[in-house]
Amino acid sequence: MKAKWFRYVILAFLVVGILLVAGCSDDSETAGNDSGGDSDGESSGEKMNLRVFVPTFSTEPPTDESPVLKKIEEYTNKEITMEWVPNSNLEDKFNITLSSGDLPHVMYVPSKSPSFISAVEDGAFWELGPYLEDYPNLSQANDIILNNSSINGKVYGIYRARDLGRNGVIIRKDWLENLGLEEPKTVDEFYNMLKAFKEEDPDGNGQDDTYGMVVSKYEGPWDVMQTWFGVPNKWGEDENGELYPAFMDDNYMEALDFFKKLYDEGLVNEDFAVMDPAQWSEPVVAGEAGVQVNVLDEGHRIQEKIVDANPDNEDPITVIKTVETDAGVHNLPTSGYSGMLAVSKTSVKSEEELKQVLDFLDKMNDEKAQILAENGIEGQHYEIVDGKYESKLADDAALKAEVDGFNQMLMYLPEPKSLKAESTPLRELEENLKVENEDIVVPNPAESYISDVYSKKGQQLDNIIIDARIKYIVGQIDEAGLEEAVERWKSSGGTEYMEEINQLHQDAQ
Repeated sequence: MKAKWFRYVILAFLVVGILLVAGCSDDSETAGNDSGGDSDGESSGEKMNLRVFVPTFSTEPPTDESPVLKKIEEYTNKEITMEWVPNSNLEDKFNITLSSGDLPHVMYVPSKSPSFISAVEDGAFWELGPYLEDYPNLSQANDIILNNSSINGKVYGIYRARDLGRNGVIIRKDWLENLGLEEPKTVDEFYNMLKAFKEEDPDGNGQDDTYGMVVSKYEGPWDVMQTWFGVPNKWGEDENGELYPAFMDDNYMEALDFFKKLYDEGLVNEDFAVMDPAQWSEPVVAGEAGVQVNVLDEGHRIQEKIVDANPDNEDPITVIKTVETDAGVHNLPTSGYSGMLAVSKTSVKSEEELKQVLDFLDKMNDEKAQILAENGIEGQHYEIVDGKYESKLADDAALKAEVDGFNQMLMYLPEPKSLKAESTPLRELEENLKVENEDIVVPNPAESYISDVYSKKGQQLDNIIIDARIKYIVGQIDEAGLEEAVERWKSSGGTEYMEEINQLHQDAQ
């Protein structure tokens, strides 16, 4: 603990150092402009040189001589110097770079870590939100994800998009067909399906050896399913604009009573509270459980394992988004992004330069740039044969080293446009449902708020509620026990946390 405290103190001093350097740099820039100097490379006919800091998962990332990098430079009209950082050492290198005072123009930020937040609060990065509407791709950023990646509502990095609507339900399609059932559309049909999977011998082996749904100690499936009942995503907002925790919502008990019913009737695995998440899919693959609430793309991974074990079972899995309840049709989103690309004030000193950097980031979302960064150059790194994409990288390490890693600069706004290998019907269904999910996901209104209370007590507060939910489902406590847990949450810092979140919410309006 002492070491961690000492680390933050050192980091604070170093961030102050960054600002001193930045301040000196700003002064120099002003002096240069006054004397007629030109810091804008493009306005003087020269390409702007950008240093780009991104992670690499390769031991041999592309060099400055990569033909793909040359093409990207040509397309974006920039000279680019890549600063590759091994992903295994990313956090340390990120903090060291922050403290060096020599920040690159574009810097990958893995998360809203205390060090990044401290640097933002001290002015080390540009706020980008007011500029996005001026760029054709950046202006199409998803509002929910933009808010999720922001700091107290302000955008300090362009998020790297991931599927917002990734959650869904994976179902043994062969079991549905064996029992003559349709895919469930309502929560009642979902319950009836689980009951049939337990009681009606869906695999036809004559044994009582199946059950409905497998859940592990990872709490995600309960979080997803409670949104089906209208429970908010972490925080709800009442008619007066006040935010409240999801477990204080009127629909919370209805969701928990449903979960308890599934457990009491043996429709979920009895050992879910201790089951290793790494083994979560195994009961579906092995034909013990028929349903899993998980990310949709786990569906094709399960299917491929089933088909590998039994090639005659060619199409055993299907997926759905969610099921309808009296509260409507809802689903829980993911955060929708994996890190972001921030623009430093130490290297990008003027608004004019910032607009050049944003132009570069915007162009990296164009189809041509996405294909270059992800697939390479046609004829060299891939071919189009009979209209289908065929990569040449798999068996040629040298070719792969010319491409591998440039996709870390991609934000995929408004959508991925790089080339993909031929898909399967299940994979296509998964991708379509992810898109459809975006219309029904429930945003968290407090996602962007940075809470001091939560940074100190968040894990303790979360554990109180998670433990109480598990104990209620398995019958160790009743509703009175749940209420006691809520009171313990309040007295352990929860009341202070709610007050802070609501103050941040008011400030952001």
